Amino acid sequence: MAWRCSGSTNKELIENMWRHKLISDARVKEAFLKVDRRHYAPAQPYEDSPQYIGYQATISAPHMHAIALEHLISFMMPSDASPAPRALDIGSGSGYLTHVMAELVGPRGLVVGVEHINALRDKGEANMRKSAEGKQLLDTGKVKFVAADGRKGLDEPARKGEEELGTQWDAIHVGASASDVHDELIRQLKSPGCMFIPVEDEHDRDSQYVWRIEKDKDGNISRQRLFGVRYVPLTDAPKEEIF
Repeated sequence: MAWRCSGSTNKELIENMWRHKLISDARVKEAFLKVDRRHYAPAQPYEDSPQYIGYQATISAPHMHAIALEHLISFMMPSDASPAPRALDIGSGSGYLTHVMAELVGPRGLVVGVEHINALRDKGEANMRKSAEGKQLLDTGKVKFVAADGRKGLDEPARKGEEELGTQWDAIHVGASASDVHDELIRQLKSPGCMFIPVEDEHDRDSQYVWRIEKDKDGNISRQRLFGVRYVPLTDAPKEEIF
């Protein structure tokens, strides 16, 4: 299926994913159309496949990013209950999905990309600055990139004039495989909120599965195992940042 979704332009790539129902929500489709993947993928940007971006990291295949947003979309759109959604992109890598997420959270929303390697944090921000739209998102503070241990989430305070939300996030996307679902991430998930996270299988560490973890308005947690994947691990930063 994935090879059929590649294209010769950004629009063709997204339209192919839409036609093959890898994107089914029109809001997700529109967000992807606004972000040209050529600013983020080092080669063959419209190929529906993962690519190495250096520092032992990859940019996921476009269809994987689409699937993640399909699961998170209802928690990322502005609403009466959450007029300024906050989204966390852990393992933000190239910055591509961080930018797409920013197209969904509305003018008052906030998206933060987290990387444990300084050079990748810088790469994500530099990639966003390649487009006028990305540069504006950064300059207005709607998007930030930080260097931190994503396994601990992020204590990002509310901005001036916003409701004080502490460390809570409406949506959390994790773009690397965790050894388990870290308690800090569950604690920082807003009620209601949703997390999309690949996790190593506890009985077979060579296997990974994506989990959709949702917290309802009363703080109750539900977990749904979705499908098997192969992601780079969510680990400590290497002592030497190897390209």
